[in-house]
Amino acid sequence: MSKLQEIRKKPVLPLWLAALAWPVGALVLPVYSLWGLAATAVLSLAVYLVSARLCPDRIQYKEIPYATGSEDVDAMLAGIEKNLDALHALNDAIPDARLSAEMDRMERAGRGIIKAVEASPDKAPQIDRFARYYLPEVIKIIGMYARIEKEFDKIGFENKSRRAPFDTVVQSGIQGKNSQQIMEEVRANAATMATAFENQLDGLYSAEAMDISTDIEVLDHILKSQNLAQ
Repeated sequence: MSKLQEIRKKPVLPLWLAALAWPVGALVLPVYSLWGLAATAVLSLAVYLVSARLCPDRIQYKEIPYATGSEDVDAMLAGIEKNLDALHALNDAIPDARLSAEMDRMERAGRGIIKAVEASPDKAPQIDRFARYYLPEVIKIIGMYARIEKEFDKIGFENKSRRAPFDTVVQSGIQGKNSQQIMEEVRANAATMATAFENQLDGLYSAEAMDISTDIEVLDHILKSQNLAQ
């Protein structure tokens, strides 16, 4: 969840006025003497203090994506969110309904992971590999799928069953049969990818689930010992 960080900036006008007091003081006071120099310094300080009171601090607000107390965790969560936004954009661009449904699962689980780690930053090490490798790799694979599909649309293929090999060479020199294999493998493994996302999210709550299970067992034992439960 994004947060607003308050930034206070001191006005520069009091500094300029305090500096200006020196040449003005030199016009009316003998700054070559010790007392004249001291009087000019006092005048400059007085100008600064008065102008500082009349010129309040400027307050600006900067939006920061996350504020967990750890810059590394904040950066990790921001990176995950960026990749999930990319996944969402790819989903919008891919018309395949079944693949889109699996991508919806990935995104929901990914957003859940962000919320879980944001609430408990100490869980961040559990998703380090997910954030650094797995999620970006999924984006790369699905991005390849979207790019190939876009190429097929561009060169006018209407039959997208991918059951028969294509004889045409598409962008970057990828042959039709290779493109077919890539797209078939992405669709075939999309559910596995989505399950991996969900398992990663579920793993973040394993400790809580164990604690709750233990608490329930203790409570059940107490209730039975006091004949409050059958």
